[in-house]
Amino acid sequence: MPSGDPETSGLKYKRVLLKLSGEALMGPGQFGIDIPTCEKFAKAIKEAREAGAEICLVIGGGNIFRGVAGAAKGMERAQADSMGMLATVMNALAMQSVLENMDVPTRVLSAIHMEAICEPYIRRRALRHMEKGRVVIFAAGSGNPFFTTDTAAALRAAEMGCDVLMKGTKVDGVYSADPKTNPDAERYDSLTYMDILKNDLRVMDQTAISLTRENKIPIIVFPLSQDGGVVGALTGKGTFTIVKD
Repeated sequence: MPSGDPETSGLKYKRVLLKLSGEALMGPGQFGIDIPTCEKFAKAIKEAREAGAEICLVIGGGNIFRGVAGAAKGMERAQADSMGMLATVMNALAMQSVLENMDVPTRVLSAIHMEAICEPYIRRRALRHMEKGRVVIFAAGSGNPFFTTDTAAALRAAEMGCDVLMKGTKVDGVYSADPKTNPDAERYDSLTYMDILKNDLRVMDQTAISLTRENKIPIIVFPLSQDGGVVGALTGKGTFTIVKD
């Protein structure tokens, strides 16, 4: 069980869904899974759990296969998305292995049933795992083609009754433009859901934004690679952008 107490550790949110892109798991590489990078993320997750947070994750699959890219090359979109969902299962199993090597109890629940390697997604089972202090990794997106893992993250956050959806990125928040190519890009400390939609800021896709807005789940965009980034965002002491009404 987590050793911390959100009320005494300064956490502003107790139940958290953390969204990681598949590309984040590549680390310095161009493809696949970089274990030292996964270990860094796992350490941050462990710190947040020990501070008292209940953590669940959704991980993309773009480091292995991206359905949209496959469709763009002529593959049938539903089939390509199915391949992308399987890529997320590989990432989930990798992250589970790294977390459990750090003595963090973890369960992988897949929207596509494959009981030989992970549990099927059952909402009440997932809730029970979280109540027992286990880190739950949701794999295979929503189990449906044509929906991104951003949308799956928003869906699972709503189903789990999460207090916040945290999206780890390579930058320290949301900008008006890509700060890597535009030095004049403005960084926002806070935005509304409608700001994101009206200005097409590409924080998450429109379906995900609509789901979080409807369920009043704030989105925190924070620098995943920054030491203490997860706990910093949860305590309000780090650098991040928050999206809410």
